[in-house]
Amino acid sequence: MLQPISEAERAAILQTSRTGAAHRKLMATLPAMNALELGGTANRTTLPARIGVAAWNVERCLFPEETAKHLAPHGLDVILLSEVDNGMSRTGQRNTTAEMASALGCAYAFGVEFFEMDLGGPTERAFCKDDFNAFGWHGNSILSTAPFQATQLIRLDQDGYWFCTGPGSAGNEEQPRVGGRMAVAAIIESEAEPICFVSTHLESNSGHEFRHAQFTVLLDAIDAFAPGLPVLIGGDLNTGNHLPPDFDWRNETLFALAEARGYRWDLTAEGTTTRPSLITPHPGRKMKLDWFASRRLPGSSRPTLSSVDATGRPLSDHDCMLCDIAPGSIGWLKAQNIPMSA
Repeated sequence: MLQPISEAERAAILQTSRTGAAHRKLMATLPAMNALELGGTANRTTLPARIGVAAWNVERCLFPEETAKHLAPHGLDVILLSEVDNGMSRTGQRNTTAEMASALGCAYAFGVEFFEMDLGGPTERAFCKDDFNAFGWHGNSILSTAPFQATQLIRLDQDGYWFCTGPGSAGNEEQPRVGGRMAVAAIIESEAEPICFVSTHLESNSGHEFRHAQFTVLLDAIDAFAPGLPVLIGGDLNTGNHLPPDFDWRNETLFALAEARGYRWDLTAEGTTTRPSLITPHPGRKMKLDWFASRRLPGSSRPTLSSVDATGRPLSDHDCMLCDIAPGSIGWLKAQNIPMSA
């Protein structure tokens, strides 16, 4: 379990100057912002020859049991999640990653993106039963049916983009939010070879230059963490201008950046990945934000899984990306007539 932020630390946050330098100093003092929580129980010793993978921004994960149930029939071995809560009033103070892992028979690694000081926006507050957060953590996670060989928290920006005020920040003047966009990386053994899986979430409230810089940090960190290994990155890359009506993702430069470093994008299904939800009821917001980037991994995309459950309720404002990979098994893929991403 990550070390909770104390009342004394919370008071110090409120008194801290809202500058990048102050934020970096603050981050260094908070253990929970520099570690991963590991838990759950894997149900196999290694990943199989054919590996089913999901990447899903679950928008706080309001309904962890139902979200796990929604994924269960799809033969998944690794699940890359973003926007998961841990100790937030809006999600019943639950560790949503741990609950999903328990329901699916997985080990998990969870990392804090933000320590949130308040309860969230108006649509989120409707779900709050308490006027406080037990931990105030919001982040990304990886679930796996096989155990982790190594894990790493990768911070993509340390300058307090959502903490600072003034030019060059997200303009979050009313509520201090400590942290920044990040990734969780894990090396997991498969029947063929170890693979590096990465769950990430890039900045939404910025231009493509900011995301390009974040993705550069991410790729450099992966090279240092898992040199030479096959890699699968999945998550909400927040691609495109977020101001309607122009939601075009094609101006993003991170795609060419990754391709120049040996990555491919064709494990990602065609089409948009957002929809109206209980928290984000915006019917005109149709965007393609969610992607898989792979390096040295044969595989194929699957159709996107709708986030609308059997009752007609949207579990998230993002649909779920699915793919299959088969490391070291190009012959197997050809035998199944599955298109390959090398």
